[in-house]
Amino acid sequence: MGRSWRKVATVLATCAAMLGVFAAVASADGGTWTPYTRAATYTSVTDRDVPITMRDGTVLRANVERPDAPGRFPVLITQTPYGKDVAATALGAGGSSLVQRGYVQVTVDVRGTGKSAGAWDSFGPSEQQDGYDIVEWAAAQSWSSGKVGLDGPSYMGLNQLFTAALRPPHLKAIFPVVPMADGYRDIVFSGGDINVSFIPLWMGLITGGGLVGTDPLTLLQHVGGLASFTLPTLLGSLQGGDVAYDGPFWKTRSTIEVLDRIQVPTFVVGGLHDLFQRGEPLIYERLKSRVPSRLVMGPWTHVSGSTGSGLPADGVPSLTDLQLRWFDQYLKGIDTNIAAIPKVTQYAYGDDRFETQSDWPNPKLDPQTWYLRGGSTLTRGDAPGVAETPQTFVQHPLSGICTMSTGQWTAGLGEPLPCFTDDRPNALSGGASYESAPLSSDLRLSGPIAAHLWLTTTASDAAVTVRVDDVAPDGTSTGMTTGWQSASFRAVDASRSRVVRGHEIQPWHPFTKASVLPVQSGVATPVDVEVFPTNWVLKAGHRLKIVVDPADFPHELPPIPALLARLGGNVSILTEPGHASAIDLPELGTTCAAGVRAGGPDGCAPLPVPDLTRAG
Repeated sequence: MGRSWRKVATVLATCAAMLGVFAAVASADGGTWTPYTRAATYTSVTDRDVPITMRDGTVLRANVERPDAPGRFPVLITQTPYGKDVAATALGAGGSSLVQRGYVQVTVDVRGTGKSAGAWDSFGPSEQQDGYDIVEWAAAQSWSSGKVGLDGPSYMGLNQLFTAALRPPHLKAIFPVVPMADGYRDIVFSGGDINVSFIPLWMGLITGGGLVGTDPLTLLQHVGGLASFTLPTLLGSLQGGDVAYDGPFWKTRSTIEVLDRIQVPTFVVGGLHDLFQRGEPLIYERLKSRVPSRLVMGPWTHVSGSTGSGLPADGVPSLTDLQLRWFDQYLKGIDTNIAAIPKVTQYAYGDDRFETQSDWPNPKLDPQTWYLRGGSTLTRGDAPGVAETPQTFVQHPLSGICTMSTGQWTAGLGEPLPCFTDDRPNALSGGASYESAPLSSDLRLSGPIAAHLWLTTTASDAAVTVRVDDVAPDGTSTGMTTGWQSASFRAVDASRSRVVRGHEIQPWHPFTKASVLPVQSGVATPVDVEVFPTNWVLKAGHRLKIVVDPADFPHELPPIPALLARLGGNVSILTEPGHASAIDLPELGTTCAAGVRAGGPDGCAPLPVPDLTRAG
């Protein structure tokens, strides 16, 4: 018996040690995840095409899935342009799972789509106001407890933020998954060129959904939306019209402009290769000091991020369990120990696991400058002391097909292609490449990146795509993240740029007509490129590679006037004293950033939050 108990004790000790290792996997500076769930207790019933009348008389249609039992329950609302029946399927078990645990799920076709009346005007003032009316309608129904939350990914996630900013009295919490912050910079005109990979497909999907299965009067209204909004927006973009510049149109449709009005707890889920990779951490950053907020960034493109593919993993629960914990706390009043949820959780490529941190951006950021050299090398902290022969490429729009970017900007449809994990074939499409020596120790990067380039062109404009790659000892070149910038849009607003320890790691470009600067043929021109944030550990023995490409096809194409201005130009990347091209990387140090010394679980207070909204 004694020997048996000793064996049991040994097994228990081994299990305890394994559990300790598991906890460490999910923990870093920001704490450790703990599980939360509860059993389903209801079956459900669905009422379809329920009318909801807006303040201007427009009638929207909703599906209402509720527990098949008497009583009043908290309500979750999803506002979708893709058709409420399709959205319910796309959301998977999330909606039904929460209904089975005592919630009502209301899924609404936004105006001008599906079976809702009106003309579609993506995130326009009328659609935003509809969110307020829907919340208050739901709170007043016989099956409602009067407490309302918002859920759903992508477009449905953005609408959550716009609705919350209007402060409907009965809204208590939101859970936006893969939402956007800045319509112009995040996706539609990153760097000043048009996202022709995703935007036309997306607008066509919404418009097509609005033309099917509707009555003749509603169909006529939807066709009116196509003529008055969709087609003019696309044509204006291609022709270089007002919509091709930042301004009131994009200000209205950018959630970052209204985040300061939000007063309810907000849980943000994003992806490190998502369409909105840039904006998701910015949303958390703007909210974290005012309302209970959390951020999870996974190894996802848009489609996989919408469902939290691969979760649970490394202690991080499924999205359904995360939503249950969040809404149980704020809509049902159940103590789910929200305070114990790590503030920020990010997947760390290289370590290949989810890790927690005390804040975003990481307060231990210690950015370092790496210089591009004429001999195709990349050196840290070593600016060129003599003139070097620049690398040169021809400006053309078809570079970049075989890269990680193709998988990302097709929302994940291109993710299975070999190029998503090895972009070496892209070298055939032109561009300048710079590679470090093998790293002697691990290099951890976490946050946004800035490339500070000097270039000349023989044309009257130029554009660059900057790729940051992890090169394994076997030569495999994996895309980490990318940035884009048109030279004519190179003006930077320093007051809205992110500077850490003297390094500008996130330049902010106005992208307005007034900010356009001439590009003179043959004249050295500085171009600062915002490269979207990443969270990556380059292992010892790997190499860091920076590629400067002439384009990012099929993701981006310039408006026609810009295309004609730059096509065929010979672009040279300068690497010489006075014109040293470099990249500032968000390396992590062991101490707090300068001026940030106290507070937070890791001993560092949050870094200052730059104003990344528009002037005025």
